Amino acid sequence: MTRLQAGIILVARFMLSLIFIVEAWAKLADYAGTLRYMEAYGVAGALLPPAILVELFGGLLVLAGFLSRMAALVLAAFAILTALVFHLSFGDPDQVIHFYKNVAMAGGFLLLAAYGPGAWSVDARLAQDSWDGSEPAPRAERRI
Repeated sequence: MTRLQAGIILVARFMLSLIFIVEAWAKLADYAGTLRYMEAYGVAGALLPPAILVELFGGLLVLAGFLSRMAALVLAAFAILTALVFHLSFGDPDQVIHFYKNVAMAGGFLLLAAYGPGAWSVDARLAQDSWDGSEPAPRAERRI
């Protein structure tokens, strides 16, 4: 992997994770308002704390590149689920944009799950640290 590729993947992980980290904090800052919004769509309020945890910790894991394939799969599923629950009003152009934004984010997360977090990630570092030197060093993105 070239330095350019490693840098691009790092920036992509930052861009993918940013919305989830920011939205988790926004939900915490306006917990009551978020609760009303969810309940207006028929979603139980008890699901708000797990949603915040998924967004915050999933976003942080992707950002760090730690357990990134698993976190990417969870966030891809979360993005699709929220698109289907909250953004199916295709008569509203704003909801259509939100629906396709979620689908696009899920696609980015699926790419991350398939190809790994890149050389500049905790996962890659852990893969290097576990190498015992008895054979050629493995490619980090294949070990994860």
